[in-house]
Amino acid sequence: MSNALPTIAILGAGKVGSSIARAAVAAGYQVHIAGSGAVEKIALTAEILMPGAQPSTAKDAVDGADIVILAVPLHKYRSIDPTGTEGKIVIDTMNHWVPVNGEMDELTADPRSSTEIIADYFPGARMVKSLNHIGYHELEEDANTGRAIAYATDDEAAGEIVAQLIEHFGFDPINIGALANGRILEPGQPAFGAHLSKDSDLGLAALKS
Repeated sequence: MSNALPTIAILGAGKVGSSIARAAVAAGYQVHIAGSGAVEKIALTAEILMPGAQPSTAKDAVDGADIVILAVPLHKYRSIDPTGTEGKIVIDTMNHWVPVNGEMDELTADPRSSTEIIADYFPGARMVKSLNHIGYHELEEDANTGRAIAYATDDEAAGEIVAQLIEHFGFDPINIGALANGRILEPGQPAFGAHLSKDSDLGLAALKS
């Protein structure tokens, strides 16, 4: 395998996507970012707020990427074309905020974690839940301070690559196991917004009981 870092596509050019883009560029990744409109719409924003990130269409970004990061408002995830994500690592950073997303019956009526439900829309993608339980501004403010970021996935190899990305961002990765465990990173759960260390107890035993 090449020592070159994976290429990243970020879908969503808001506060979360912009912060991830800056962190990724600073870590040496090649980053393509797509917004909800034409490339020209975010080109100036990217130049000012995400220098080094390449504005792109969603299709071109995904086609050229090894890692696809979902950073759109959760209620808009179906606006993303899943074509091209098969076999690629897809990181779900999205959270269900009722004031922003509204009530989403498909989530509240389903006992699975939100990422497991979303994974059904991206068949064949190597889904990982991460980067959602830390504030977007903290991705830069808290880098290299000993803070940890957790990730959950059913794909061990994908998890290892995401752990490397977390390390390159300046954080300690915590592997919390299966994708289903990602529910403890969701809003309202103890890990959400917490300043975790690599030795943090995230309550996995309670999930399995």
